[in-house]
Amino acid sequence: MADDGLAEDYPTEIEENLNDFDSSVGSVQNMVQTLVSVSRSDHLLKLDPLDQAKLDLMSAYALNSMFWMYLVTQGVNPKDHAIKQELERIRTYMNKVKEITDRRKAARLDKDAASRFVRNALWDAEDKKRKDTTEHSRKGKHTRFS
Repeated sequence: MADDGLAEDYPTEIEENLNDFDSSVGSVQNMVQTLVSVSRSDHLLKLDPLDQAKLDLMSAYALNSMFWMYLVTQGVNPKDHAIKQELERIRTYMNKVKEITDRRKAARLDKDAASRFVRNALWDAEDKKRKDTTEHSRKGKHTRFS
């Protein structure tokens, strides 16, 4: 795109799109080189099992997406190719991992603490007096004769 002689090979209207595509390919290439420069085991040692699964799924999805793009550039319809089912399979596993992550983030309910909170929030002095009078009336039911 830097060479003006190539401008005759394609319409000038798409030159900006081609420049954007070229810079995007360059950034993807830099990211892949960074990822590949460190061994996979070094990456995985630093991660917990859930993050390891996320990394594996992200890598598989990115690789399959690039293959999808390659098929498009070769004139093959990727919707008729097995790559579509592979991407859907990976997407389902990504959703499962997301559900697990969401469950971990979800707040846990301490039922005892919640019941104490509700009981104390609804406490009324009149209710306390009524309870005390009913408890005292129960104590005096049996009369002791001497």
